[in-house]
Order: sequence, then structure tokens, then C-alpha cells
Amino acid sequence: MKNLFRGQTISLVTCGLILSSTMSFGADSIDAAFKEGKASGSLALYGEKYDNKGGDKDTGFGNGNATVAFETGSFYGLSAKAEFKGNLKLGEVEHNDHDNAYLNNSLMTEAYIKYATEGFSLTAGRQAIDLEWLGDYNEAVVAAITAIPDTTIVLGFANRQAESGIDLSEDFEDINDNKGAYVLDVKYAGFDGVELNPYFYTAPDAVDWYGLKATFTTDYFGAIAHYAASSVDNSVGVEDGSIGHVELNTEVAGLSAAVGYIKTDKDGGVGLMDVAGDNINPFDDGNYVYDLDARTVYGSLGYTIADVELGALYGQTTYGSNDDKESELNLTAAYPITETLTASILYGDVNAEVSGDDYNKVLASVEYTF
Repeated sequence: MKNLFRGQTISLVTCGLILSSTMSFGADSIDAAFKEGKASGSLALYGEKYDNKGGDKDTGFGNGNATVAFETGSFYGLSAKAEFKGNLKLGEVEHNDHDNAYLNNSLMTEAYIKYATEGFSLTAGRQAIDLEWLGDYNEAVVAAITAIPDTTIVLGFANRQAESGIDLSEDFEDINDNKGAYVLDVKYAGFDGVELNPYFYTAPDAVDWYGLKATFTTDYFGAIAHYAASSVDNSVGVEDGSIGHVELNTEVAGLSAAVGYIKTDKDGGVGLMDVAGDNINPFDDGNYVYDLDARTVYGSLGYTIADVELGALYGQTTYGSNDDKESELNLTAAYPITETLTASILYGDVNAEVSGDDYNKVLASVEYTF
């Protein structure tokens, strides 16, 4: 299971604000707002198989996934959206392999009301969020402001969270014993080729954390420099933490490449900063990237040929006082069969410190979206 508590340059929150602020107030009645609404969704088949090298049994399952969503048109700046996801077991290697990944057969992942006007939006309810340390589906209140030139300000509070996709589905659970987490996230793009992203989070009576991410972009070269630190409440029993991340990347003639380094605090690791989500770990698993004194080096390549998107990522994490090591290889391929139908596959190979903990896996999916 991925972290219970889980950004990209432009978050889903920001995208929603930009889209909403460019729309007129639209419908002249509530009935018209519903008639002008849009339905969307997907149908998917997913399967995974883990080959465990030690004494553990191999695991795997197949799953059918359906997503249906409806978003109303705007009525005096107000709109609403609901989204449902359902899962169907299509087989499993061992008993409960599927049930361990899907804790429910169906889930309402989004159910919110939004008010949007020029330069401002406010969304309340279940919603998808993609910030640096807050992700997945959250029961939250989020305000986004773009009234200041070249600046996006996001203010939010989330108190329950779930992760749901074609590969797993969790129930909504409390964040920080229902005390929740607050976020202030600012993105400034006023300098040519540079975006600055300072942020601050607080989970009351648990942990505060803050950081600065700088993204540099030119025609052929890019770089990321990111540092964050936490202050953990004494009653929690966890040391303060920190994390640093640097990456150099480039794209030439359709070939993309990147190299990066990630370092966590020697005594506290990330110090609970990943309690509500994360976006630094580059691997599909990356089991020790956020551990105490973890040092991760990675490199990736990507290329598209005959519409097939190919990717390769390899890295090694050295962690703990004994300098234990784990390496991981991810190979990916995705092919757009049509504009709305995509097939993808991932092969992962993990070599652990103890050879009996080694494993490899294959994840495959076919998804139709509408």
C-alpha cells in the first residue's frame, strides 16, 4: 500500500482554477447548468504479478475498473461534480490478493461544490489534489488565487484521504486523527524559465514542514533544486527530518534523459513530511527513499518510436547506519491504440539488501476514456 497521507509544476487545483476562471457564468438557471454539464469516465482492465525470490508466495490479480463522473455547467460561478469508481475481481494468484489491494468494490472519489470567478476559486468536498506533499482524493476545502500576476496561491485544509485507481482502492481515512492538515502553496513564474514554489504545511499537534522547490527550464535543458524540513511535535516520538533533491534533465530529438540525487536526514528521515502524500520518489516502489539517512541516485531515459512511449529508470538507495542498499529498475511502454484507448505495461525489478527480499513484477493495463 502506498502512503496513506500523499506535485507537479501545475497542480490539479491550479488547472481547475485556470479552466474555471476562463469560463463565463454560463447557464441562466440551475436546470440549464445540469443540462450543460459534461459526463466523463473510463473502462479499464488491469493485472499485476509479483515474483518473490524469497520464501514469500508469488502474488497477483486481475481487476476490471469503471469510472463515471458528471460535472455541471456554471451557474453564477457555482458548479458541482460527482465521481464514482467501481472494481470487479477478475482472478487472483493467492486468496485475498485482490482484496488486499481493493478495500472496497465501489467508492465515491469526488463530490464537491466549486465557486469560481476571475482569479479565484473555492472548492469544498471530496476532490483530487496534486500538491508537493498533498495528493490523491481528499475531503477538503481549497482556495486558489491567481489575481496576482505570474503567481498562483493555494490555501487548503484536508482531514480525510483515500487513494483510488485502476490498481488499488482505499477507504477514506482520517488525516492526523481527523485534525487534518493545512497547506499554503505558492508558485511564482515571473522570471524567464524559472518557477519558484515555496510552501508550508501544518498537521496540528503532530508536525509542521516547509520547503522551497525551484524549477529551471530552457529549450534543451532543465533542472530541479528542492529542499524541505520538518519540525515534529515532541509527543510524537519522531525526530525532525529533512530532504534535498536535485535533478538535471534534457530532451533532444525526442529523447529525454534525467539524473538525480535525493538525500534525507540522518536521524529523522523525512520526519513525517510524507504523511499526506509525496512527489519526490521517482520509482514505482522506492521502498527506502524516505528512510533515515537515505541517499538515492537515479537516472532515466525516455523515447517515443512509432507512437510507442518507452521509458527506463534505474537507481540505488543507500540507507541506515549500516549503509544497506536497494536498487530498482523500472521499464515502461505505453501505446495509444486510438485517441481514447491506451495500453501500457511496466516491468519492475527490485534487488534488496537481503537477497531473499528480491522481487520482480509486471503491471499491465488497457484503458478506454470518454
